[in-house]
Amino acid sequence: MSVGKIINDPVFGFIKVPGGPLMEIVDHPLMQRLRNIKQLGLASVVYPGAQHTRFQHSLGAFHLMSEAVVTLSQKGIFIFDSEAEAVKAAILMHDIGHGPFSHVLEHTLMEGVSHEDVSLMMMEKINTEMNGCLNLALNIFKDHYSKHFLHQLISSQLDMDRLDYLRRDSFFTGVTEGNIGSARIIKMLNVVDDNLVVDSKGIYSIENYLTSRRLMYWQVYLHKTTVATEKMLVNLLLRAKLLMQSGTPLFATPSLQYFLTQPIDKAFFNSHPEALEHYSRLDDTDIHCSIKEWVRSTDKVLSLLASNVVARRPFKVEVHEQPIDDERLENLENQLMQTYGVSREDVKYLYNVSKIEKDMYDIHEDHITILFKDGTMKDIADASEILNVSLLSKKVSKYFLCYQR
Repeated sequence: MSVGKIINDPVFGFIKVPGGPLMEIVDHPLMQRLRNIKQLGLASVVYPGAQHTRFQHSLGAFHLMSEAVVTLSQKGIFIFDSEAEAVKAAILMHDIGHGPFSHVLEHTLMEGVSHEDVSLMMMEKINTEMNGCLNLALNIFKDHYSKHFLHQLISSQLDMDRLDYLRRDSFFTGVTEGNIGSARIIKMLNVVDDNLVVDSKGIYSIENYLTSRRLMYWQVYLHKTTVATEKMLVNLLLRAKLLMQSGTPLFATPSLQYFLTQPIDKAFFNSHPEALEHYSRLDDTDIHCSIKEWVRSTDKVLSLLASNVVARRPFKVEVHEQPIDDERLENLENQLMQTYGVSREDVKYLYNVSKIEKDMYDIHEDHITILFKDGTMKDIADASEILNVSLLSKKVSKYFLCYQR
């Protein structure tokens, strides 16, 4: 049996991982791979401190889950030791399937395969290696277990995943306005009729959590320079895929080459066991070292985009409240073609048009329910004095036009 460890985390202090299955998961190569995948993708182009990894986030979410289990147990919610270990194992592995730069390249290297799909495959692989001791963790992760509230701790509008990444991302970016009272929220958790609720004393912490979440999305995750850099990287990899699949040799690490030289969709990924093996070897370093070589490519478009990434020259970005009209795009294409001497077919790699929507609170997901002392319960949108459901659930839409300077 593996020996437990105490890990010093800059956000939560000392995190204790007990020996046994949980420590085996932490030490597993598929988990250790997350050390080389940045939590915030390319946000470091705006916030230089955003160098933290998916591995750190996974440990943080595990720590918060441990705290939540203790809190609920103290309130009389019976949780077996096996259930506690399983829900901690599930949160440890919840992000294990993320690819390079986290969400940025999720649908670029392959089509129709989400990181959740890959996470489940990797969890099942680890479970097989550990002789099925993660069966309960998998059932909780998939919401196939009788206690629904355990799944809500992993995936809901108030799960340990969100409580960690908001607190951690705020810490490392320096955006202190996004900081949330995660400890307070966890102390206020309760369970009624197999659903996670929040004691009424925690309502102000929930209000702060929702407003902080909105601020973090528009100020950090969807910052216009971050979005422009991400779109540029996606275009760069799509260009590399086009060249390699048409027979142009390019430098790439073997696993990255596997995904660039052939079209891979969900059916292909599921029917080719080596695809998961190659994916499990991919991290940010594969992309970085390949891009550094592509700077010297004879392909004008590839070389230009690679140089942009290496030298931190993100696409110029315009944010509009209304869709970009066709005339504006046609004029932009003509200007880029003339400036960079590229064809109509190739100019599409030098710009990107996208619509981004975000709300503070999705009324179609699990609700955040407030439990009052008299036993009555209200949705946060009805219980809050400063928030209303129309503002909470309203999707804010912005149209981004990103293009080569």
